[in-house]
This record gives sequence, structure tokens and C-alpha cells, in this order.
Amino acid sequence: MLIKKNKTRAALIALLALGSVAGWPRAASAETVLRIGMTAADIPRTLGQPDQGFEGNRFTGLTMYDALTGWDLSSADKASVVIPGLATEWKVDDADKTKWVFKLRPGVTFHDGSPFNADAVVWNVEKVLKQDAPQFDASQVGVTASRMPTLASARKIDDMTVELTTKEPDSFLPINLTNLFMASPAKWQAFYDKAEGADAKAKSQAAWTAFAKDASGTGPWKMSSFTPRERLELVRNANYWDKARVPKIDKMVLLPMPEANARTAALLSGQVDWVEAPAPDALPELKQRGFKLYANEQPHVWPWQFSRVEGSPWNDIRVRKAANLCVDREGLRDGLLAGLMVPATGTFEPGHPWRGKPSFEIKYDKAAGQKLMQEAGFGPNKKLAVKVQTSASGSGQMQPLAMNEYLQQALAECYFDVKLDVIEWNTLFTNWRRGAKDPSANGSNATNVTYAAMDPFFALVRFLQSGMAPPVSNNWGFINNPKFDELVKKARQTFDPAARDAALAELHAASVDDAAFLYVAHDVGPRAMSPKVTGVVQPKSWFIDFSPVSIAQ
Repeated sequence: MLIKKNKTRAALIALLALGSVAGWPRAASAETVLRIGMTAADIPRTLGQPDQGFEGNRFTGLTMYDALTGWDLSSADKASVVIPGLATEWKVDDADKTKWVFKLRPGVTFHDGSPFNADAVVWNVEKVLKQDAPQFDASQVGVTASRMPTLASARKIDDMTVELTTKEPDSFLPINLTNLFMASPAKWQAFYDKAEGADAKAKSQAAWTAFAKDASGTGPWKMSSFTPRERLELVRNANYWDKARVPKIDKMVLLPMPEANARTAALLSGQVDWVEAPAPDALPELKQRGFKLYANEQPHVWPWQFSRVEGSPWNDIRVRKAANLCVDREGLRDGLLAGLMVPATGTFEPGHPWRGKPSFEIKYDKAAGQKLMQEAGFGPNKKLAVKVQTSASGSGQMQPLAMNEYLQQALAECYFDVKLDVIEWNTLFTNWRRGAKDPSANGSNATNVTYAAMDPFFALVRFLQSGMAPPVSNNWGFINNPKFDELVKKARQTFDPAARDAALAELHAASVDDAAFLYVAHDVGPRAMSPKVTGVVQPKSWFIDFSPVSIAQ
């Protein structure tokens, strides 16, 4: 199979010759500065609920903000689990499983000096759920409410206690709340009071626009300077409530660099200190020149998500299974990606408590795939036309163009005629929430958006439950399987951990047996950085904690 190769060497020479990164910030001798090349094409939104997928959470969410619950990112060996954040403890009501009480962490202040308390929690819940609240911001709803779809309301019990209510019993709520970042109501109100506008809605929008340029959260990093589409500078929050996580570096500079070769060139030339997802074919040179490489299997899947609307070619399970059998994942790993992936045989691999016992074995078996396609009426002289929407870069997308070209060639040998619709990452992510029926799909019957598998909702529910179809959440293909719905309800309403794991394992096995996705890879989150960078812990997570990182000047 012929595979296109990235022309990394030529790209490096061209970029360095142009000197296009010469104007980027360099570390001043009096302070320590870490410069990071992101895969995003723009700075993720800074107003409290980031866009750009989980890359946004990684760089402008978890840095400047905290949520009631968080992720333990302290180990490279253990699975990342949910831990207390701005809430110190929580409990579901024994008599009414739709009500939860959260005890808040005392003594926490926002970057502007105002206190974090129960009023702030209620305010932040209502910014995305209560449409008549002054601070309601529709632009933050899509990236927030879809990640916690059962949360209905928040009520202050006392200054340090809140009650959260869900639409139905939902044992996943504490995990979902890792996505609701706490922005400063006082800072927003100050902008609102000074804002101009024809009405309250216009003033609210103006206040959020101003807030995004001068943000205030409770996180370990504070906004210092922000130039949209160019860079975001964050400085250490010396007063951070968790003294063990006060950053060791004075300043962190985030630079959007969506093209892998450009990121690699910037690292090799010393214009940045750290890059996400370096160009795979540059790894030998990076190693030879002493750069550090980090990778770790993440709870993450690189898939094609199929449309299941009327007329979709993927409605035939033989076609879905054939696609899964016609991809040589080990060849993709060992060749194009230089070892930087784990072959996916489902959302979870053997040994995971949610794996279950699927009867359909996802593996490379081209002959079996061809046979299934022939049974479905296709062959060398009658190929099945399919179209997948993908991006050129972004977040956990890994190397999307090269990987999709690999799939395009692999599936051609199983009588598929694959067309690629390549768009910008954040646009693809927005389209993901609109669904296969929306004009934004542009005739595509599959979408290639990577997804996190850290928790039950993110890994399974938002794709498989019929009620999660757009605009509610990410069931892009409008899957409507009564068995899936039954198992989702069972898992969500089971509060005993072992019994819930068993229900989730049954759901996952059912999804694999249905070939619900074209499962391709698990990301390993490759990062390359200068040998001057130390203290890095690459967790088994999509996220990373920048607080313990140091850099020699």
C-alpha cells in the first residue's frame, strides 16, 4: 500500500528560510518563560468555557480556571481519576437521586480578589443553563451543556454549600462537572456595568467580550496578555489555593500552530520550547539532537463516526464491519505514525473494567472484509461511495490528513470509494454538535472527530443514546438503538460502582458488536520539547498539569 509522506525536511528549510517565527517572544533573562506550540489554529476561547475541544480545556480551561471536580494528573502510571477541586466533597441524596449536595472549598479567591462561594457556583451554572439570567451566554452553551446534559439547576444552601439538581438520576454528574469552569461573577459584573448596548442582552455580550480579554478564574495561571489568533501569555498565580500546584515557571506563552511541520521547525530552531504532536517523520532527528519525547496511552479514540440517518450507506452492518476489518492498524502505527498510537479494537481495550466481552473481533482481515462487502452487493466493479468530514489539524486529531489518506487507500481495497471533506478543526468540532442532517455535514456520511473516553458519558452515552442526538449532544449520526438506550439508563441510574461498571461493560460490548464506529487508534499524546524543560509528568489523560514544569534559561 502506497502512503503519502510528510515532506518535513523541505518544510523545515522553507520555514526557517522565511524566518516566519522570528518575531515570537523569547525568554527574558530575569524570568522563566515556557513557549508552547499548540495544534490549534487559534487561541481557544478564554472566557471560561473553551472551544477547540479538549485542547481548549487543556490550555485555557485548566490553566486559568477550576471546576468543582477535577482530574488527578500527578502520575504517569496510574489512570487519571476524578478528585476534589473547588468542591471538597459531594453526596447524592439518599431519598431523591436527582439532588446532590456539594461542600465548597473555603478561602479561595478569583484572580481579581473576589471570593469564590456558593453564589459564584449558582452564577456559573446559570451562565449556561438559565436563558433569562443576565450573564447567560449562548456561545458557551454548546461546549458546556452538551457535556452535562442532565444538570437542571443550582441552589445556594449557605455560603459554602450548594445543591445541584439533575433532570433524572445521574451517577455521572461529578465527572461531568469537570467541564464547568468557574469564572468570576464580580469581574464580569464590572464589565457589564460599564458596557454599552441597546439592551441587557447586548450589554451582556459586550461584557463577555471584555471578560475574554481580561479573564478572571481561580486557576494556577492568570492571563497576562492576549492577542487573538496569535498568542496568549499566562503568568504564575502565586496565591493559588493549592500550594503544591503553584507554577514553578513565571510565564507560559501559548502559540497556535496547526501544521505539524511548522511546529517541528519552530522547536528545532529554538523558537518554542515545547510542541504538541510533532511531525512523526521528524522523530529520529529530534531524538538525535537531544530533544525530549513524551508519550502515554490516553483514554481517547480516533474514529469515524457513522451517519445512521435514512439512506446512509453505513446502515448496513456488513458495511460497518467490513470497514473495521479492512484497516491495518499495526501498519499505520509502525509506518506512518512511527509508533505513536495504540491500535483500537473498541473504545476500551482488554483489561479495562468497561471493556465487556464483544463477540465481533476488530482486527485486520481484508479477505473477511471483502467478503462482507460482496455480500452487501459491492465489488471491484461496483464500489460504495462514502464521504467523511475531517480536519487538517487540531486537539486529539493526531495527523488527520495523513491518517485519512491511509484509510482511503486501505478501504479502496475493500471496494469503498472514500471522499474526504477537509475543513478547519474548530469548524469540524462545531459541526459535530449539529449532526449528520445539518447542511454543515456537506453530504458527509461519516465524521472524524476524536473523543475522550475518561468517563461513561464522554466515552459512550453521548454517542449511543438516542436522546443525545443533536442539538443535545454528540450523537452526530442519530443512532437509535433501543438496546443502547436501555443499557444507558441502567448504567446512569446505578450508583454502586461495581454494578455500574458491569452495565457499562455490557453497553460497550453491544456497541462493538454493532460496529457503531470505525475504530482506528488510541492517541498517546506525543509531545516534543527542549532538554531545558524538566518536571514534566505525562499522565494517562488528554490533559496535563503545567504547574510542576521548570525550564532552564
